[in-house]
Amino acid sequence: MAEILAVATHEFADKGLTGARIDEIAAATRTSKRMIYYYFGSKDGLYLAVLEEAYRRMRAIESELHLDDLPPVAALQKLVEFTYDHHRDNEDFVRLVMSENIQRGDYLRQSSTIQELNSNAIRSVRAVYDRGVAEGVFRSGLDPVDIHSAISAFTFFNVSNRHTFGVIFQNRASKDKADTLKREHVVALILRFVSHSISV
Repeated sequence: MAEILAVATHEFADKGLTGARIDEIAAATRTSKRMIYYYFGSKDGLYLAVLEEAYRRMRAIESELHLDDLPPVAALQKLVEFTYDHHRDNEDFVRLVMSENIQRGDYLRQSSTIQELNSNAIRSVRAVYDRGVAEGVFRSGLDPVDIHSAISAFTFFNVSNRHTFGVIFQNRASKDKADTLKREHVVALILRFVSHSISV
């Protein structure tokens, strides 16, 4: 199962839902289409399982950051750095999310687990943010979903637009890993967003 999901992750990320082939996944995992369909029901079922597993893996690692043990600013910085590193080092995840956006979120909408997985992420952001507000280091009035969205936007763009950005601005082309936006710049942008030094 784990091997099938790993191979299918790359296949769907590389070719999208339409272009991915179950035959190639079966050959690469030394199994059969029949066995894949037995476990996942269909190509669509396998695609949904891949999406859920990609989010589950990310949230599982995220839950081990022990943000509650750190002061609010350090905790938020650690979360931003983790998200940046995760996306940079897991381009297949970014490609999968891009593919699912092309599908208008139709497959994630069918998931029975995706809401709870991502609710945990928002609870984690809320806990850090609320502590920061209570200690006077973060400004009040922000929605944790907006903070999460800002982190996602910067770290996702860093990977999703690396190739087009590199073509347009050739001196900014990423080499081995995406660095369209520098890690320390993303951290600084998020910290400024939640700090008292900015007004909206």
